[in-house]
Amino acid sequence: MRIGLAQLNPTVGDLAGNTARLLAAYRELVAAGAELVVTPELAVCGYPPRDLLLRTRFVQDVENATAELAAATGDVPLLVGTVVANPSDTGRRAFNAAAFCHHGRIQQLAKKCLLPTYDVFDEDRYFEPATAPTVIVHAGRRIGVTICEDIWANESPGDQRLHKLDPVAQLKEQGIDLLLNLSASPWYAGKNDLRERIVSELARDLGAPVVYCNAIGGNDELIFDGRSLVAAPDGTLAHRLPAFAEAREVISVGSQVSGPSPQVSSPPLAEIHAALVLGLRDYAHKSGFKRALVALSGGIDSALVAELAVAALGAENVIGVSLPSAISSEHSKDDARDLARNLGIRFETIAIADTVASSERALAPLFAGRAPDVTEENLQARTRGVLMMALSNKFGALLLTTGNKSEVAVGYCTLYGDMCGGLAVISDLFKTQVFALCRWINESAGREIIPRNTIEKPPSAELRPGQVDQDSLPPYDVLDALLAGYVEEHLSRAELVARGFPAEMVRDICRKVDLNEYKRKQAAPGLKITPLAFGVGRRIPIVQKYVG
Repeated sequence: MRIGLAQLNPTVGDLAGNTARLLAAYRELVAAGAELVVTPELAVCGYPPRDLLLRTRFVQDVENATAELAAATGDVPLLVGTVVANPSDTGRRAFNAAAFCHHGRIQQLAKKCLLPTYDVFDEDRYFEPATAPTVIVHAGRRIGVTICEDIWANESPGDQRLHKLDPVAQLKEQGIDLLLNLSASPWYAGKNDLRERIVSELARDLGAPVVYCNAIGGNDELIFDGRSLVAAPDGTLAHRLPAFAEAREVISVGSQVSGPSPQVSSPPLAEIHAALVLGLRDYAHKSGFKRALVALSGGIDSALVAELAVAALGAENVIGVSLPSAISSEHSKDDARDLARNLGIRFETIAIADTVASSERALAPLFAGRAPDVTEENLQARTRGVLMMALSNKFGALLLTTGNKSEVAVGYCTLYGDMCGGLAVISDLFKTQVFALCRWINESAGREIIPRNTIEKPPSAELRPGQVDQDSLPPYDVLDALLAGYVEEHLSRAELVARGFPAEMVRDICRKVDLNEYKRKQAAPGLKITPLAFGVGRRIPIVQKYVG
């Protein structure tokens, strides 16, 4: 059977746009000889629709859009990810489903069995689970249909298996000739290896080909990498679609699988760069922004964000702004200017010394008798935030924040200052990863894009004379390892000490992480590239007293 894979980039809630994109892909794949066309999960409405599913008309509107697609089908069926209403007066209001559209109508519905409720997923909030997967008989073949999590029954993010039901095992008992999986599986570094193993093992266990069709694109914090897969019955991964790009390909599936040669995996840093570029581009464009603003400090974080913005939106659509204060070093101003020249972006300078001094004079009567402290330092950052937001308003450009995961974790950032903006592009990159990615950018380009001095000089917020980050924080290689254990692995303080971190350092850093939860709750959404990012997938109370 020749299966057309429509690896598409839907926009959440854009029913008309998604339907047009799906119909165009269907017609293109049919013209290329497909005998069955498969799309990603929830392709009609985009993933994740979240509380749009609670809107009174949303489910009906999605059903109407799906019916429109079905009406356009002919001899070649379309298996499309969609939402259907639950006709029962008990349970959730809708099913996450796949509609088998053929000869102008929906012939059969397959409903998702396993609803993930961990990390960024909260599908049990919206969907009713099916009790068994669906088998579709077409062209003399028994085709099992699963949706995303349905093939992850034996995997879990922790030590305990999450699901009692195993839809693939149920299909194996019934006997199938082919397994199709419609997915919207968010990417993080390293996840593709896990996916490939799962798909390969399923094919080998079933003794049948497995076709995995995944979404691509950015929707809010989530980045979808595509990389749709086809595995032969012996478990061989016979075909991979490209990463971080739409694709429409026809693959011959039988006892052997044929199609274009498999894609070669990219190095990890190249993947991270591609993911951040895609996430930034889609967040901007799907939100209606064509241009971006970056406050250029001369530091490595803002340099990386500016480079990503250029890669995503084009140099002509990025504005870099230097906002030197009375204590800003000359090398920082020079490094910001050199970066802008290397990137070919518009560069502006707004000196903030007078504005900061005016604020200090206004506050002086109330601050009388109190020594200067971090308050005055933060006035600089907050002045920059006010001015950058003014530029964003005036020019309709998306302001990108520049904080990395190390800083965001310990609160080494200023609320309503450098945290101002619409998207936190690198908030899931530890500082050590920022350095590595900047070096990779220069190596890949074969020239200096990120100024050498920016990479080599000691990191500094430059909010007081002579300040460097290591005045307040451990060396970043040590800090990042500690944070990975505490934030991503959920290790206790005692376990971190057992790993060799000094007890006083553990107490200090863990306390900082806990105290700054209130800042992170007010931060711009950040692009997720690790198994556990700050944001929607991490739900720690702001007010809590647990110390563990």
